[in-house]
Amino acid sequence: MPLEPWMIALIVVGIVFVLVIAVILFQFLGLYIQALFSGAKVGLAELVGMRLRKVDAKIIVFSRIRATKAGLPISTDQLETHYLAGGRVPNVITALIAARSAKIPLDWDTACAIDRAGRDIVDAVQTSVNPKVIDCPAQNGPRSTIDAVAQDGIQLKAKARVTVRTNIGRLVGGATEETIIARVGEGIVTTIGSAISHKAVLENPDQISKTVMAKGLDAGSAFEILSIDIADIDVGENIGAQLQQAQAEADKKRFQAEAEKRRALAMALEQENKAKIEENKAIVVLAEAEIPRAMAEAFRSGNFGIMDFYRMKNLQADTQMRAAISGAGDQKVVQQ
Repeated sequence: MPLEPWMIALIVVGIVFVLVIAVILFQFLGLYIQALFSGAKVGLAELVGMRLRKVDAKIIVFSRIRATKAGLPISTDQLETHYLAGGRVPNVITALIAARSAKIPLDWDTACAIDRAGRDIVDAVQTSVNPKVIDCPAQNGPRSTIDAVAQDGIQLKAKARVTVRTNIGRLVGGATEETIIARVGEGIVTTIGSAISHKAVLENPDQISKTVMAKGLDAGSAFEILSIDIADIDVGENIGAQLQQAQAEADKKRFQAEAEKRRALAMALEQENKAKIEENKAIVVLAEAEIPRAMAEAFRSGNFGIMDFYRMKNLQADTQMRAAISGAGDQKVVQQ
């Protein structure tokens, strides 16, 4: 009995549908079987849903298997949620397993928050288990030593090594290594600056560590400071002497400027006195110019006669002669 066309079409559609389903199931069959035999069952429907949601099923399945084997009660939905939020699921699972082995209190939500904050959760757990050492100042920083000046004016150059351990509870929002380095550097500078003599610091460098540790520099940071060790401390320049020298040079220039000011004032006063002398000479010349006028007026008015004029001339000539003789006599006495 021949089949109707519509029946043939229906059979073809059914075969195609079955083939599509078979291909899809075949893609996830290996993951399904692997999860099933690992005790971390993941349904085929969940695997298909991951494909539709553009979630990497391999990452989710392998992460769930690792979590199950480590005894972590983490569901597939939690893994998918963190994956879709941009998190690094394998890193979180690795960190949780390491924390569980080291008996460090770390739950799923906290680990995901740390991972989404951009912190390396695996490195944080490892640092919490195995403390790391931070150089102060940093090796790649602009300065190789922490420079401070004691009260006696001597500069000291110090290097410190800070041993820290990650504080999981303050990892989100806590200060980073740069803050620890800055705080330790500030504490070293303050401690050296408060020392009366640089010799006391050189004799007891551990006093710096004790003083800095007592300040609680790890407050609000993502680390817990275990120890601060002074790796090296050297004597630098005599800053106090340099400052005194600079101050003396500045005082010298100031005194020179004041002396130059007084000299300029004296020169100005001398010029003023010379001007006054010339002014007085001019007044004398003007007064002498009035004598001929007065004599002419006396002649016209009859108060001064010609004989009086000649007697005055004779008197002037006699005076000049006596002055000349007196001057010649003085020169002879000097020559003798």
